[in-house]
Amino acid sequence: MANYTKVSYKKDELNLEISKIFKQLMEKKVVSAVLAPSSQSSGVVRQTLIVNPIKTAQIDLFAPIIPVNSAKIASSLTAKPSGKNIAMVMRSCEVRAAIELAKLNQINLDDVLLIGLDCFGRFENTDFSKLLEQNLTSESFIQSAQSEKVAVNGFDIVGACKICEYPVPDNVDIRICVIGADTNSFGVEGVSEKGKQALGEIGLTGSEPPGKRKELVEALSKKRSDLLAQKLDEYKQTINSIQALEDSLANCINCYNCRVACPVCYCKECVYLTNTFRHEGEQYLGWAQREGTLKMPTDTAFYHLTRMTHISTFCVGCGQCTSACPNDIELTLAFRSVAKASQARFEYQAGRSLDEQQPLTLFHDDELVEVTGQVK
Repeated sequence: MANYTKVSYKKDELNLEISKIFKQLMEKKVVSAVLAPSSQSSGVVRQTLIVNPIKTAQIDLFAPIIPVNSAKIASSLTAKPSGKNIAMVMRSCEVRAAIELAKLNQINLDDVLLIGLDCFGRFENTDFSKLLEQNLTSESFIQSAQSEKVAVNGFDIVGACKICEYPVPDNVDIRICVIGADTNSFGVEGVSEKGKQALGEIGLTGSEPPGKRKELVEALSKKRSDLLAQKLDEYKQTINSIQALEDSLANCINCYNCRVACPVCYCKECVYLTNTFRHEGEQYLGWAQREGTLKMPTDTAFYHLTRMTHISTFCVGCGQCTSACPNDIELTLAFRSVAKASQARFEYQAGRSLDEQQPLTLFHDDELVEVTGQVK
């Protein structure tokens, strides 16, 4: 049964109409809490856990910013079941990361009403703050993006968003849609039975999505996929040796911000926070003796190679690693390059399905025979 409801709003009242939906979900006891991007007193937008229906007035879903991939927040909120239903609003990269963490038993989605958003991209935190000073609103950004102008007043969305092939999230209960919607309107789509039931509780039952929506989504996805292929080809031509990779990582200071920001860097204890890579002074001097010098800190390239090996089958391309780097190292393309090859090798797509088992949790008798040397 199709369930797409068109919701119209007056100029400058997009957030007001959206907040009404979440307020009703809470007042009707469909959910006990809402995790959604919301304006703070300072004007910045952050993911906010709301338990008072009145506070839904702060919600600003389509603000083009993702300070933290919400999958990490969802992990904290659901690691131990609370028995309370929580509506969680996420964009595609966040949903796909949540799916991967759920497979690792680090997120429990049983009590979660997962709400996805159409996504035109995000700005870096500092750029978004400057745009707020120039009176950027979610409405104005959506209107600009719908006309294929995602750069605003000299500020552009992050590179990871330009090459994200998934502008619309799958594996959600409800989608809030702006692609294909008429001016001053958005759509609320029930995707799963849980989502349709939740919308039915607040009287939102509708018809088929606009016919032009599918075509527009496919066109945007293809545009980004083509750019991804181009960027990865350029990256591979530039980073074509171990030395070139090391040079591209030369400014790494081993702050580990990328590990902290990564939603699928899932270990409870990271080997790089143990004594494994804390060497005695004599060891450093011995290494330096070989060439006469030793770049400090050591193990920077090895650290990134370890992460690539560790999470390449899970990487969702959210770009938080690049955003978190204090020295602006372009990590997104490095990880996307490795992830694309790894996931293709296993015919796996991170976040595609909750039922699809992660490659390294399975072993098939006849897989990777050209590597293992098995005789059939």
